[in-house]
Amino acid sequence: MTEHTSDFELVIRPKYGLLDLNWKELKEYHELLFFLALREIKIRYKQTVMGASWAVLQPLFTMIVFTLIFGGLAQMPSEGIPYALFSYSGLLLWTYFQNALSGAGNSLVDNAPLLSKVYMPRLFIPTAPCLAGIVDYGIAMTILAAMMVYYQFVPTAAILLLPVIVLLTFLLAAGTGYWLSSICVKYRDVKFALPFFVQLLMFVSPVIYPTDIVGGNLQWLLSLNPLTGLLNAHRAVLLGHVPVDYVGLGVSAAITLAVFVSGVLYLRRTEKYFADLV
Repeated sequence: MTEHTSDFELVIRPKYGLLDLNWKELKEYHELLFFLALREIKIRYKQTVMGASWAVLQPLFTMIVFTLIFGGLAQMPSEGIPYALFSYSGLLLWTYFQNALSGAGNSLVDNAPLLSKVYMPRLFIPTAPCLAGIVDYGIAMTILAAMMVYYQFVPTAAILLLPVIVLLTFLLAAGTGYWLSSICVKYRDVKFALPFFVQLLMFVSPVIYPTDIVGGNLQWLLSLNPLTGLLNAHRAVLLGHVPVDYVGLGVSAAITLAVFVSGVLYLRRTEKYFADLV
């Protein structure tokens, strides 16, 4: 007779209230989050001819089209800088947010076998696409660096804020992803509505136009979009053509933190039903 022994003991205990996050468990499984993010990157470019080049090609070709249409034909203002540089610096952050949100929103349904067969912090599944997207953001940044050299733009000391802006964008994508992925488990309508929602969100965010072309009566409404402060600050710290709007960035940061915390709480509240519904 063979006796099996183990040094590990897994204790699953009931939750006590909405704020009961098991930090010890999250720390113990942190390597799993890394491998989930690595898997996202490998799956994304598996069996592609261009590989990671798609991280550059997507915002680059979008910038070219926008520059021809909005910068050339429509003569869209661009805060006194070349429109190609204006649009690409916005598209860089927007493309990261778009891909992270799309990946996170469908992640729980797409990973149904993991939910039903493997125990892990459910929070990691929508977080992984948001982490993986940062790699694409870094690759696409090389094109912006080349454009800044070509147009002779030198970043100022404000560029030290760039990691904070990227972190806030990550939290916004992850928090929104927690909400949408949790709802998607029960209502698959989210899967079909998400691309339409993301497309609309781009046009109500200052990706291809400066904020000051919006009328005064609608400025307050635009400021409620957390991407407004993040996109404006992202351009300002990279190009240094205008001062950083710290008030707008502060409003965006407050809304972003509210979305992230509420998203975590909602996912934690609903995760006990996931395995039964997927």
